[in-house]
Amino acid sequence: MLSKLSKRIFPKSLWVYHCNSGACNGCDIEILNVLTPYYDIERFGMKLVASPRHADVMLISGAVTRPTLPIVKKAYDAMPHPKLVFGIGSCATGGGCWFDCYNVSGGADKAVPIDYYIPGCPPRPEAIIYGVALALGLVDKKVAPVELKQMEFPIDMYERNRAWEERNVIYELLKD
Repeated sequence: MLSKLSKRIFPKSLWVYHCNSGACNGCDIEILNVLTPYYDIERFGMKLVASPRHADVMLISGAVTRPTLPIVKKAYDAMPHPKLVFGIGSCATGGGCWFDCYNVSGGADKAVPIDYYIPGCPPRPEAIIYGVALALGLVDKKVAPVELKQMEFPIDMYERNRAWEERNVIYELLKD
């Protein structure tokens, strides 16, 4: 539903603003890796901009710390409408391993409303590209089929012990 709306709202190129809210730089390196010629995200019409005032999309990485909380909110408010926000990495998703630290407010959703989450620590560049392209309706959603197998009912302990005793009768005869 949101991808159809995004495709209609953002029909052309997207300008992306990267906001680090207290990350360890693992996610930042992967986000910048997406911009290299190897992955070349500009072929999808996405471009990194230095100011949130020029951006359509915000990529947030890292757990939001108390000092960066007002700065992230200010950057979000500076973006023109309509806007999309992606939480990149485990820390932006829920605070990561620092979720209960004294200086961490939590994930990025504690500061700004997040439209899409891309999990991972750090997420691979392919996952970031796929998540953004999926949100914009550029690619179809791919889901692996799930096969459920019914487990056989385990033999209860009494049956197993009795079967073992019947098989090992020879040991009983040798003991006598």
